Amino acid sequence: MPGPSSSLVVINVNMVRLELGPDVMRVVLAPDKFRGSLTARQVADAMAEGVRLAYPNADVVTLPLADGGEGTAEVLTEATGGNWYTAPVHDPLGRSISAGYGISGDGQATAFIEMAQASGLRLLSATERNPLHASSVGTGELIQAAIASGAQRIILGIGGSATNDAGIGMASALGWRFQDENGQELPPTGRSLAHISRIIPPTNPIPDGISISVACDVTNPLAGLNGAAFIYGPQKGANPSMVAELDNGLVHFANLVKQQFGVDLADVAGAGAAGGLGAGAMFFLQADLKPGVDVVLDAVAFEQHVAQADLVITGEGKMDEQTLQGKLLMGVASRAQKARVPTIALCGTLDITPADMDTLGLVAAFSILNRPQTLDEAVTHAYTDLRQATFAAVRLFFNGAY
Repeated sequence: MPGPSSSLVVINVNMVRLELGPDVMRVVLAPDKFRGSLTARQVADAMAEGVRLAYPNADVVTLPLADGGEGTAEVLTEATGGNWYTAPVHDPLGRSISAGYGISGDGQATAFIEMAQASGLRLLSATERNPLHASSVGTGELIQAAIASGAQRIILGIGGSATNDAGIGMASALGWRFQDENGQELPPTGRSLAHISRIIPPTNPIPDGISISVACDVTNPLAGLNGAAFIYGPQKGANPSMVAELDNGLVHFANLVKQQFGVDLADVAGAGAAGGLGAGAMFFLQADLKPGVDVVLDAVAFEQHVAQADLVITGEGKMDEQTLQGKLLMGVASRAQKARVPTIALCGTLDITPADMDTLGLVAAFSILNRPQTLDEAVTHAYTDLRQATFAAVRLFFNGAY
């Protein structure tokens, strides 16, 4: 949350608002969290209160969103009226833990899974981080649990991983086997990649008709200087010699998959995501890699909601140059613009220009701060300030101020 130097409002005079009937007030609320103060659900609730203060009879749809990273599964489960389940799985080092996943309540039987729940870096202490020994087996166990629960579609977020095993851990939980040159079974870890001589498919593969989409916002190839080991290995505990060993293993794995199955994973954009699980998801799961914002917005049927709307309100804690590099807020505004529905953004810190707003596709942006505040005060009063700012923005909009 920002301090008292934040701008209060930017209005984009180049965007043309649709002419609205005086009694038609359908508003879609599609915010991200305000980091450090409000969850996406709390932001949406505060906005909804503000809209109804302005127009008690407004038709309000709340769609709290996430950017595809940690927390996305819970947000999507709630947004689709679903249920949250837990399953016994193994963490990156093989210890028994309980991890969660969601099943949508919209009749589509969509499962929302985050790799970070079972195979995340957050599950390990700093001294435990070692991608040579870490495995993504727990992610496969969550997928297995979701399928057993009746999921027909799976959305898999792969941010925050502790692993660099190209997804062989995940695959092993689904029945794939990996043998060395002597026919011995290998543990599904990063260190084993360089020693696999034969990949054996499962006798009971994932049932036909189950589609899997992976929320992936990185474009790194599997191996090489821009690949999984070199770019992400150090933050997972790999020293230079370990990075070289892991990279060699990824190269060997890609060559083996091409040789044995005729599938070329080496240069696919996103294959290096999550320690190579991007490649593993494409090969073992036949999954599609998609930008996280597209996966999230499709999952909550954003376009169906916005097609009937007169106004979209989105927001995040801080709008600045990083917002222009981000995906979620721009994705919301872009889809709304295609539907010819204007979008307003609310935030704590507002540090963008009218030109930036053209890029984002917004008609206006407001800071929720209406008085000088310390950081602690801004956090404490974020909910009520956001509600009041939403009230003012909506009143201005529907009275033709912009």
